[in-house]
Amino acid sequence: MAPAAVASPASDRAFLGHPRGLAVLAFSEAWERFSYSGMQTLLVLYTAHSLFQPENIGKIWGFAGFRSSLEALYGPLSTAALASSTFGIYAGLVYLTPILGGLLADRLLGKTRTVIIGAVLLTAGHWLMAYEQSFLIALSCLVLGVGCFKTNITGQVGDLYVLGDPRRARAFQIFVLFIAIAAVAAPLVCGTLGEKVSWSWGFGSAGIGMVVGLFTYLGGRRWLPPEPAPKKRGGVVEPRPRLAPGEGRVILILVLLLPVLTLSTVGNEQMFNAYLLWGEANYQLTFFGMTMPITWLISIDSVIAILAMSGSLLFWRWWGKRRHEPDEITKLTIGTMICALAPLVLSVASLYAAGGHRVSLGWGLVFHAINELGFANVYPVGMALYSRCAPRALGGTMIAIYFLHLFAANVLVGRLGGLLSTMSGASFWLLHAGLIAVAALILLLVRKLAGRLLAPTVDPEAAFA
Repeated sequence: MAPAAVASPASDRAFLGHPRGLAVLAFSEAWERFSYSGMQTLLVLYTAHSLFQPENIGKIWGFAGFRSSLEALYGPLSTAALASSTFGIYAGLVYLTPILGGLLADRLLGKTRTVIIGAVLLTAGHWLMAYEQSFLIALSCLVLGVGCFKTNITGQVGDLYVLGDPRRARAFQIFVLFIAIAAVAAPLVCGTLGEKVSWSWGFGSAGIGMVVGLFTYLGGRRWLPPEPAPKKRGGVVEPRPRLAPGEGRVILILVLLLPVLTLSTVGNEQMFNAYLLWGEANYQLTFFGMTMPITWLISIDSVIAILAMSGSLLFWRWWGKRRHEPDEITKLTIGTMICALAPLVLSVASLYAAGGHRVSLGWGLVFHAINELGFANVYPVGMALYSRCAPRALGGTMIAIYFLHLFAANVLVGRLGGLLSTMSGASFWLLHAGLIAVAALILLLVRKLAGRLLAPTVDPEAAFA
């Protein structure tokens, strides 16, 4: 029998004013993100500096066909461009397969079982990354594992709250805050081991993190939201809920928002790709005679992300007590406007770095601070919007659809990253700022035209009455 805390989520405030299940989900996701971020931080560096070098690239099973497919899309690729494109395809696919994971959970297995399958696949994938030959197999396991894991564990966060519970958006910010904490540790552990000891040690430590995440989730199952089981009458299984009147219109708006969200996040997603290569070439990374691993930039960013997310949580809580707290679409617009400013900092830094001069890491700190302040009001707020607006019949699937914008963003980022070798740094980052600014302008228009439909207290059918 489910505990009272799960059965009555409105009255359960045992974890930071939220249900106990949020703690289980947040800690499980944190360990999964530790493993994912550790591998993600190393991937473009590992492939560009080692795996895709002439002496190693022939060892990868099936890579000739994979490279031919990429070059059929993008044309001939240098080693750096091949590494960037591979990263972009991989990082994009981990946000495409959640649709399959959402459907699997919604229609067949339920969220809990699907999350467990995903965790097992992720564990296998991280361990296989330690071997050059199994590189593509490892990426396949990771892509499928994230598809099963991420969409459903995120959906379970929303399932902890009844409709109209004002804690929902803040719960997703807490959830993302735990992700940021894990992302601090991952580059320090996995990145340092990979760069300073061996790539295998870095990827292996990511695998250990995933094992811990799996056992954390299994140990806290009693606090998770109960799975809705199909009811039987006379031996016949009743169909799952159908779409209510007006919900189709909401789904249409949310789908049309995806390209806009794609543009809004290109600056943030590029941080794990070309930004590391740009930073390696342009930042002053030697302090007291020692060179800082470039992967530590991701840990620095994660510390800033924690501060930005915490500050955002406190600010909106303070604001809500004194004035009306903005809805999700308004917060998304504000956050995207802030994000557009971050690449401008790197564009100016690139002008200073012209001629081979290295710039102070202070430029990076300003970039990360602006980006994370904006992103704190984009990514988790978007999850809250899609979770709240999702019809009961398509709960997990709609969260997966939300992640589609990250699939598109990472594919776009992979393509854009290849331009770094042909464009000046100033132009490269100015291009990113322009794309994000376009997204902010479109969100302003969406807020004006469809804000009432997406409002938390409006019935979808009545919104068009």
